[in-house]
Amino acid sequence: MALGVTPEGEREVLGLWIAANEGAKFWLSIMNNLKNRGLEDILIAVVDGLKGFPDAINAAFPDTTVQTCIVHLVRHSLNFCGWKDRKAVAKDLRRIYQAVDDEDAAKALDDFEAEWSGKYPSIAPSWRRAWQEVIPFFAFPPAVRKIIYTTNAIESLNRVIRKTTKTRGSFPTDDAATKLIYRAIRSFEKAGRCVREWVAARNQFAIPYPERLNK
Repeated sequence: MALGVTPEGEREVLGLWIAANEGAKFWLSIMNNLKNRGLEDILIAVVDGLKGFPDAINAAFPDTTVQTCIVHLVRHSLNFCGWKDRKAVAKDLRRIYQAVDDEDAAKALDDFEAEWSGKYPSIAPSWRRAWQEVIPFFAFPPAVRKIIYTTNAIESLNRVIRKTTKTRGSFPTDDAATKLIYRAIRSFEKAGRCVREWVAARNQFAIPYPERLNK
């Protein structure tokens, strides 16, 4: 599922694809499909850490800034933790993504690694591997970061779809599933299309993307 936000601040489902497997070739086919259907530009793409997805986005849209979903990255990190440490680890991770800027975030990551690498050595490296997709949202004020640091909007759509399909069990064909999902998408779009506080966010986006936002 691809969910976009127009320059006017309206959410719009750009497409639905069903496949047996996910991977770099699949993601690239999706991005090229969107481009061939007329999608001209993507300012910021928020993704949930799927391998090969950032490269596929930039192959089709070289100027797009890719931002990883911080919520997914935190959840992935907490999967390495014992239950008794989760609260403390989450608190220290919050210092990273709530930092003032990318320099303070890098220092917070260093501090986190110094504190937890002995017990959970996999967490800090996972953030470092994704670092170029972690830091783009630091260019914006907190109000705008709330919009672009997470894929919660598409998670809300997924919840609507799961609620619609869970009582049906299995489907005889992909087309049967697609039709039902399409109806759920239409219901989702009617329920709430506008992004909250979009005017302030748009004014901020106009600074780094003046020509692209208004073309």
